[in-house]
Amino acid sequence: MSPLVGQLIRFGIVGGLSTLIYAGVYWPLATYVMYPTLAVPIAFGVAVLFGYFAHSRWSFRDQPGERSRATQAKFVAAQTLGMLLNAAFTWILTGPLFHGPTWWPLVPAALVTPPVTFAVNRWWVFA
Repeated sequence: MSPLVGQLIRFGIVGGLSTLIYAGVYWPLATYVMYPTLAVPIAFGVAVLFGYFAHSRWSFRDQPGERSRATQAKFVAAQTLGMLLNAAFTWILTGPLFHGPTWWPLVPAALVTPPVTFAVNRWWVFA
């Protein structure tokens, strides 16, 4: 198996768990506690804490990049991009444009954000 395929599989497992953590925090907050877009950074923060340690120690363990403060800063920047994507999906789908249910943004959060963050992590953060 090539290193890229291994990374994709590991990233998929960790990303799937991160997505479940994100959904598990986001959905109750957005449904019962606060405006959905405000729930995004809270849920994303919880998922990122898990994701950083799992990705740096397992998903991208074969990457030669040093795990320095610079790597941590790049990881935060990459995750901020993912959070902004999720916030945009949430605002568009639950806000004034569509007035959809709070679970709608979880679909693009699970299908669009992970491939984008994988690419950024693979070729920039852990390169």
